[in-house]
Amino acid sequence: MSNIILIEFIVYFIVIIGIAYMTSRTKLNHAIFILGGKKLPGWALAFSERATGESAWLLLGFTGFVFATGFAGIWVAIGITSGIIFSWLVLARRFREEADKYNILTLPDYLAVKFSQKADFIRWVTTILIASFFMFYVGAQLAGAGKLFLTTFDINESTGIVIATVVIMATAFFGGFLSVVWTDMIQSMMMLLTLVVLPIVAFIYLSTNDLSIATSLGTAGEGFDSWLGGVTGFSIGVLFFNNFSWFFGYLGGQPQLSARFMALKNDQEAKQGITVAIIWTFLAYTGAFLIGIAAIAMYQQGTFTDVETVLPHMILDLMPPWIAGILLAGIMAAIITTANSQLMVVTSSVSEDIIHKTLGMKLKDKQLVTISRFTILGVGLIGMAIALTSTSLLYLVVSWAWAGVGGTLSPAILMTFFWRRYSSAGLIATIVSGFIFTLLWISTPLDEIITSRFSTFFIALLFGIAFSLIVPDKKKGSN
Repeated sequence: MSNIILIEFIVYFIVIIGIAYMTSRTKLNHAIFILGGKKLPGWALAFSERATGESAWLLLGFTGFVFATGFAGIWVAIGITSGIIFSWLVLARRFREEADKYNILTLPDYLAVKFSQKADFIRWVTTILIASFFMFYVGAQLAGAGKLFLTTFDINESTGIVIATVVIMATAFFGGFLSVVWTDMIQSMMMLLTLVVLPIVAFIYLSTNDLSIATSLGTAGEGFDSWLGGVTGFSIGVLFFNNFSWFFGYLGGQPQLSARFMALKNDQEAKQGITVAIIWTFLAYTGAFLIGIAAIAMYQQGTFTDVETVLPHMILDLMPPWIAGILLAGIMAAIITTANSQLMVVTSSVSEDIIHKTLGMKLKDKQLVTISRFTILGVGLIGMAIALTSTSLLYLVVSWAWAGVGGTLSPAILMTFFWRRYSSAGLIATIVSGFIFTLLWISTPLDEIITSRFSTFFIALLFGIAFSLIVPDKKKGSN
């Protein structure tokens, strides 16, 4: 069985690396390498944005979370779906317009241009924030790859991590943003196939074998059969905000997602993107939630040493080998799409924001592309080292990175877009406070009470408002 699946994985790797290589044969200047040069259709960017936004977290982390918690996991899906819809309906066009207006390629550069009095410092602190958390985000994706290889082929996790690192770096290295988006589009469809087909097959299996979801939820553990986890009073609010709080990271603060908005050509392309992204989100999160619920009926709690391997186990148990290989490749697709996009975000911040803009090095396009490629290799190797040494759950690591970057930069973007009195000092206070408080919060038991995904957003927001009022800009540019 594993030989058939292994062959399908090898073919899959060859195909996506081949696509990446073909895109590299396009004439690449630095703007095209970093943001696609406005050459990509809206539907492709939407598929890429959705695949990038969800990652192995959705297929491994969220399905495992639902399996371990029951119905209450629905609030995670509701929070994320609400955030995605808001970002596409309200923020996507604004990002596109601002990117055209200011001729910028990255989120840090946009903030620096808008608040030019402290431009260089803003580029530095934003780049440090993004790089610090995204190193671990990339590491989390690679750790997910290790789990997949171990579950599927009984290959040592470390070996799986190394293989995934090579493939991920290759897809980003060759064609930059163009190759990442086009490979993302194919992999996004593979992810959706896995999330739509598997729950249908699982529920047919439950019906055929007379397995009751209601009975299984009642015996799995306390609160599994309750939409509020069986808690009452103040605990309801804690559960709701901890699960729903993924919403706040989608409000413009994830640079790997906002890059897709900035790359849109026009409003017509944005409308295409909105339709594709919303349909994809509903299908994917409904499927992932149902997979976790079906798994509760199929497996006893405690069956898995790591609950984040539930989905690959279900695929292997329910599917013939040739179909299993395709669906398991959908998990690998989720890993690759997010990791290579995050490599591109860190790379663009280093090459464009620091080397090109802040340090003012007068380099040719070809030299900037070369620097970007070497940065991809360096960041990829650091992410691999983190994956090889980390023992934290994928769900948890992604949660921290989501708070540190999304929870910090989302209030910064919202105030930049919609509050004219937001100042340079306010922006810096937002970023610094979000960075520091996320690190402090996740290092204490506070994160187990109220998640940093919630606390970081509001702490950064309050600091941004306070410092903008205390230290207004002398001459505010147009907003």
